Amino acid sequence: MRAAALYSAAGSLLLTTLVAAPATGAPDAVESAGTALAAAHARARGIDFGKCPDAEDMPGTMECGTVSVPLDYAHPDGKQIKLTVGRARATHKDPHNSKRRVPRQGSLVYNPGGPGASGLYFPLIGMLPEWKRIASAYDLVGYAPRGVDKSAPLSCEDPKHFFKAPSQSPTHPSESYKKERVAEAKTYARGCAKRSGSKLRFYNSLNNARDLDVLRAALGEDKLTFMGASYGTYFGALYATLFPSHVRRMVFDSAVNPDPEQVWYRNNLDQSAAFEGRWADYREWIARYDDVYGLGDTAAKVLRSYEKASARLAEKPAGGKVGPAQLQGAFLSAGYYDDYWPHTAAALSAYLKGDPKLLVQQAGPTPQAAVEAENGNAVYTAVECNDAPWPTEWSVWDRDNTRLARVAPFETWDNVWMNLPCAYWPAPRQQALDVRTGPGELPPVLILAAERDAATPYDGALELQRRLSDSVLVTERDAGTHGIAGGANKCVNGYLDAYLLEGQLPERHAACAPHAAPKAARPGSR
Repeated sequence: MRAAALYSAAGSLLLTTLVAAPATGAPDAVESAGTALAAAHARARGIDFGKCPDAEDMPGTMECGTVSVPLDYAHPDGKQIKLTVGRARATHKDPHNSKRRVPRQGSLVYNPGGPGASGLYFPLIGMLPEWKRIASAYDLVGYAPRGVDKSAPLSCEDPKHFFKAPSQSPTHPSESYKKERVAEAKTYARGCAKRSGSKLRFYNSLNNARDLDVLRAALGEDKLTFMGASYGTYFGALYATLFPSHVRRMVFDSAVNPDPEQVWYRNNLDQSAAFEGRWADYREWIARYDDVYGLGDTAAKVLRSYEKASARLAEKPAGGKVGPAQLQGAFLSAGYYDDYWPHTAAALSAYLKGDPKLLVQQAGPTPQAAVEAENGNAVYTAVECNDAPWPTEWSVWDRDNTRLARVAPFETWDNVWMNLPCAYWPAPRQQALDVRTGPGELPPVLILAAERDAATPYDGALELQRRLSDSVLVTERDAGTHGIAGGANKCVNGYLDAYLLEGQLPERHAACAPHAAPKAARPGSR
């Protein structure tokens, strides 16, 4: 999730002139009735699973189908769109006891976040050792949400023009550069309206939650078992609020702050601040391996090496396509996942020693991915812009982010340019739903969070836990990987397995020690 998160450092920022939303925060009764009707139709039809579109690349256990959902839930018998769904049936095989047949517990539906990411191939995760126990008991189900990939795809510009590389990424942009980016944001917003038309307004988180209930019914499940990561936790929390009686079990991995006052403008400020801390973590790690990378034996020296590379790339892009913005993008990805740290550091080290090949390989744009990348960005923009009010005056964005960039320069302005089309959005905005359930309304749910996650900072998990009564939070201490379920931490995975397989949760908040830090890799090593 690129910019769907939070901010709790550098003091409070005064935010004003948010556009008034035309809708209330309460779910519309007509749309609720429309969801029930669509779910009934979906249950009657089911899903006709068969070979996947790219079956030649798929293991035999993977099968695909489609489910129809209304574009507009206020008109459930009107225009329909098809969501592509993937499934791997429960294996019934206990990985620790070959003689034991594991009973099926239903479908586990997964969403990886974004907005704009597809979970279609999630079922293949059951082949990994960390997931085999869960795959033994559940049909693993993933899908492409509305707008994503083959599910009525959105587009805001010609994919041939999506990758703009090499490009700059100034941490303290000039006024002329800001005017240029404002003009680009306005053009992008107009492009979304032109290419998507009147359907643009229906790509939002509330409809993603409603689609999830239709999918539940199409799978033949009376109760939903769901795992959402990153942005998937947000519309999963909307689902829990709208349909609490339809929930069996829910896992929220790396939670977005669901406070309506945070969604989405303030969340992005929070994220920019948090990435500054994660960037510092990464530089400190690199400094510990100065004998490997030669980038400096303190975090400050590593920063100077990074800035030296950025300045050099501004003058002469590596391979003709990696400029400062592409360098920043590669290191931002390393802020999400610490297993990226060794090879990203190796690429920077090699570049500064005269060999740009690794950096071009890691940071350069890949034209063959342009269609997928443009589509994901379009869905991300549409959902976040539609979901909530945003400041409509550039002066507000400029003021808030100029202040923030003084203490958190690494991602702040890049995050602004990512989200600025929302200031000029042509579709009506919603008022964010007040996510909240009372005692006994919702079965106990499991929240997982890494304490130093930058993409969805830890305060979001605490806020979600406060809002969902009877929920339990498991924290990976002093770690910052974004998305920790089924990963490197056996303690976290133990809580996940106990909950999904046995319905067991710790009585209070639980904590796990951090997973092992990555080991350094010399340039050219694998």
